[in-house]
Amino acid sequence: MSKTFTFSGDGIAYTVTVYEDEAGNIKADITVTEGSMDVNAIYWGDDDFSGDSVGLRGPLNMNGEGSQYEGERIQWDGAQEVSRPGLGREGEDKPSFLSEGQTLTLNLDDVGSLDEIDFIGIRATSVNGSGSIKGVSGDPEDEVPPPPPHDDPATYDKVFFVKEFGEDDNDDNGTPLVWDRLSEEELEAAGLDPDAEGTFENFLAVAGTNDRFDITDFEAILFYEELDGGGWEEIARLVPEGDTFADADEVVEAYTALTGRTIEWPPEPEQSGFDLDSMEEDDGDDYEDDYVLG
Repeated sequence: MSKTFTFSGDGIAYTVTVYEDEAGNIKADITVTEGSMDVNAIYWGDDDFSGDSVGLRGPLNMNGEGSQYEGERIQWDGAQEVSRPGLGREGEDKPSFLSEGQTLTLNLDDVGSLDEIDFIGIRATSVNGSGSIKGVSGDPEDEVPPPPPHDDPATYDKVFFVKEFGEDDNDDNGTPLVWDRLSEEELEAAGLDPDAEGTFENFLAVAGTNDRFDITDFEAILFYEELDGGGWEEIARLVPEGDTFADADEVVEAYTALTGRTIEWPPEPEQSGFDLDSMEEDDGDDYEDDYVLG
């Protein structure tokens, strides 16, 4: 997962993408998209504003405008010096100087998890030649990487159909399906063999036997793998363009865009027992635009 922060103002624009690399290190990529600047310090904080705010001394401080975001006070949890102000003899060849299109990658040694970063602050000088900024960015765009390569067809240990996200991972409202915990009766009701694998199509087939599954109720569909020591790790998620998925086609398109795989849709009737493209009630009346998995 990564978080991308943006800042724009006074002729300078940049993004800061924080992420965890393969070795478990938290890094930050600072990319200038307009103008130029010399990056002198980076600050970070979470959304808990209690306690004292960390700061660097002298020209690297984030006092004043650097201590607020949209009128709300920021409590910085950490800060890291990048360079001293002034281009000196190196001029624009200084490693911390960025012009449009250039990226500076930093190791955030004191950060243990991306959960610790909800706000980013950048202290920079030599902005567009002579200015300086105390840039504060919040409301990051979260990105979940695609699932790691699988043998085709892709299988998953758990799929969580989320109706509403809670304040933390433990109180999300929805229905999780764990493949290895499904009974033979549940698989049979979905038209699946007892040794069927946990492909996304098969998860949907099981979901189709439950009248609580209305595709237009879901804010997201999350994919998990089970860890060797217990617990779960999210490896991907499908999110709708709007507040919820508009129909089954949007789910299929999102899955294909995420994984590069085209799934069979709708499944063969004898496999799943339901058809999302042409559902009719017993009296012959057509359903409305909403598709129902059931």
